[in-house]
Parts: sequence; C-alpha cells; structure tokens
Amino acid sequence: MTSPSAIQELVNRVRSGDPRALARAISLVENHGAHSTEVLKHLFPFSGRATLIGMTGAPGAGKSTLVDQMAREYRKQRKTIGIIAVDPTSPFSGGAILGDRIRMQAHYADPGIYIRSMATRGSLGGLASTTADVATVIDASGRDLVMIETVGVGQDEVDIVGLADVTVVVLVPGMGDDVQTIKAGIMEIADVFVINKADRDGAERVEREIRAMQSLSVRSDSWVPPIVKTVATEGSGISDVVSAIEQYREYLIEGSAGDHRRVANWRKRITEMLRDALFRRVVVDYLGDGEADRLAAEVAEHKRDPYSLVEQIVGELGKHP
Repeated sequence: MTSPSAIQELVNRVRSGDPRALARAISLVENHGAHSTEVLKHLFPFSGRATLIGMTGAPGAGKSTLVDQMAREYRKQRKTIGIIAVDPTSPFSGGAILGDRIRMQAHYADPGIYIRSMATRGSLGGLASTTADVATVIDASGRDLVMIETVGVGQDEVDIVGLADVTVVVLVPGMGDDVQTIKAGIMEIADVFVINKADRDGAERVEREIRAMQSLSVRSDSWVPPIVKTVATEGSGISDVVSAIEQYREYLIEGSAGDHRRVANWRKRITEMLRDALFRRVVVDYLGDGEADRLAAEVAEHKRDPYSLVEQIVGELGKHP
C-alpha cells in the first residue's frame, strides 16, 4: 500500500466497518508500518464518537469474564463494540501470551463485536504504547463503545485514565489486606468500582474499605464513584455495572468535567507522542549503525560525560528539520 488512493481505500473500508480492513489497519498501526501515520491522519476526524471504557485491576480479578458479560449486555441494547485486550508480552515471541480472545470465542460469530488482543511489548502502565492509536482506529470504524482491558499488573496500571472516558477498577475479596494492597494510584483513577466474585467472604469488607478511602478525599469533578458488586461467571450484577458507567457518562456530558478530562488526556497524549517521535528520530539519526555502542563505550571509559552528550544531541536536533 503505497499510493494515496490505496490509503484512502483502506480508510473507506475501515469506516464502513469491514473487519478485514480493520484488522489490517490495526496491524499497520501496532507495528508502526509504512504509512501508518497517514492512515491515522485520515481516520482521526471520524473518531471521538465512541465511548472508551477502561477496565483495570489486579491479576485474577476476573476482568476478561466481566468484559465478556458486559459485551453481552451491550449487545442486548443493540450497541456495537470493539474490545482491546492488552496482554503481557511473551519474552520469546514478543506476542501476547494470555490471548483474551480465547475467553470470548462465543462472540466470534457476532459482527457487532470486534476483539483484538495486543501485547504490551515491554510498556509499563498496563497498556501497549499503541493502544490509544488502535482505539482511534476502532472508534473511527463506527463502533458505539470501545472497551479496553488492561494487562493486570497491579499498582502501575494507571495509564488507562489518560485514554478512557470511563475507568472501571475491578477488585475482588481475599487479596490479603484487600483494598490496602492496591495503592492510592490505582484507587484514584476509578470512576466506577466493581467488586467481582462478590459471593466470596470479605466482599462487604472491601466495600467498607473503599467507602472509607472515598471519605478521605474529594475528586476534582466532585463525582463519587459508585460501588457495584458482581459475580461475572454467573452474569450477576452486570446490568448494574453498565448502568453505573452510563450514569458517569451522563454526568460528564451535563457538566464541564468531560471537556476538562478530554483536554487533560490530550495534553498528556501529545506529550507522549512528541517524546516517542523525538526518540525515534534520535535512534535513526544519531544512534544507528553502531553509533550508540561507540558513544556508550566513550562514556563508560570516561572519555566524555553523558550530560554533555545528551545536550549535544538535543542541540543538533533543533538545527536540522
């Protein structure tokens, strides 16, 4: 795909909801393929319509089962869905090793649901570096909702708040000291709390601890995240989760909190995009063909200091377009 007409054809097919074109565009973006930026430029004006729902929480919380059941509930409402399941990266193949799509095989025959697994490829924060771009592609394909299930790494998994419109934090009873095992970072990002596996002993204690933490702090948007109990394996409480998500979405629409959140999210994302673009440029222009090893050896032998080296490279970046 080299010509503008070929790019436009792919974009048109994605916008029409063609699953093969969608898969091709996502692979192009995920692998930083040639013309991936052009495809994103063409698709971006048609994004921003879908509601992005982030699902995060510790490993074993039942996020995949919850997403599966939520997808069923949304399909009852005739809504079309994209699901991005971010998996850990295999140290051998570099690919996703959990394969959340395996858990959602029942949806394969439903054209209203598109499921994509992504590997983190070493990215921290529970998301792959290209998750936001993949969400843009799925959004532009006309889906009503995009659900993003993060990798489940625990305390560092807070990047989702900079991407999702609504963030759902999933907890389960029996995690040692329960809520206390999940530090403030991930607790502060929740727009909706879900206590999954609520048929276990300790569910009420988890709820009490969440409410105790909520009483100690007030969010900037004054929203008090609701707490919903579910047993995802039985489908119990799923409609309540969907209702809680809709309540927060309406809250954002009615006030200015939604606009503030989108601006804050884009400020962060633009900064990250600049960082990534500059890093790629440095790697290509200054650290290719063994140059990185040569410079590292000079620093290691104390022939030059790393601070002056970095200043020099950054200074040269500003001189050349």
